[in-house]
Amino acid sequence: MDKIDRMRAFALVAKNASFTIAATRMGRSSRLVSKYVADLENALGVQLLNRTTRSVSLTDAGATYLAMCEPLLEGFDELEERIRSDQASLHGVIHISAPTGFGALRLAPSLARFASEHPNVELDLQFSDRRVSIIEEGFDLAIRIGPMRDSSLRVRKLGHMPLVVCASPDYLERVGTPDHPHALLAHECILDGNNTEPTIWRFHINGQIEAVPVSGRFRMNAPAGAAHIAASGVAIARCPAYTVANALDSGDLVELFAENRVSPYVVAALFPQNRHLSTRVRALIDHLVGDATLCLEGSLSVINKRSP
Repeated sequence: MDKIDRMRAFALVAKNASFTIAATRMGRSSRLVSKYVADLENALGVQLLNRTTRSVSLTDAGATYLAMCEPLLEGFDELEERIRSDQASLHGVIHISAPTGFGALRLAPSLARFASEHPNVELDLQFSDRRVSIIEEGFDLAIRIGPMRDSSLRVRKLGHMPLVVCASPDYLERVGTPDHPHALLAHECILDGNNTEPTIWRFHINGQIEAVPVSGRFRMNAPAGAAHIAASGVAIARCPAYTVANALDSGDLVELFAENRVSPYVVAALFPQNRHLSTRVRALIDHLVGDATLCLEGSLSVINKRSP
């Protein structure tokens, strides 16, 4: 007797608390489904279900077995789906969360390319600068930039995003150009409300990473807003490169301390640990990993490194 059929019968009975419903969904008789479950219990040497004339419930061992066999069944179904279906036939909805600025400027064009290759896939993209709860809010994956703090999620790195300290030429002409990261304490800096230590910026100095205190009247959780404020000439900003690349190229902003950059932020796709990835979600993640235009890693020529 096929072990997959035994596992599937047990899982359907357990989830529906009914041999009859499980039999209907499998297209088998209730008697045969009952035999599948009994044979599985005999093979394991443990009782998985409590049975009465009125109810069916899981034993402790049954609950453990169900939690472990469901991903295996999903994986088997996924294997068959992938063998039967060509990648071009991907279909269904993918629910995605992403930071507002990065989502609009970098992610959306990449998703448009993915959508053109897979016309039967629907993309539900939600922009938010707060850390959404992926599982509770029903997202298939979330794109995040920075430290990956949630250990309950799986992480697939997409690339790196450099952090750039910059100011407008007008600001530097009016206030003066700081000649060393420690000189930032005398300047108006824009504080990032997303960081746990917004008043600390870190730099590579003399072969070590040093924490440099900064201060300022502006505190915000949207890096694109910080970039606009810096370009207006009132403060110095430290922003992910995607928010300032165009302004640096045009000369509206000038990078400071390029030689002191610390390791850039990680750009990653996060998804639930215990959720089996569908083919379409896996294909999207693979697409993002392979998209060289998504992050600015290895493409720092777009960052204007001219000395002020």
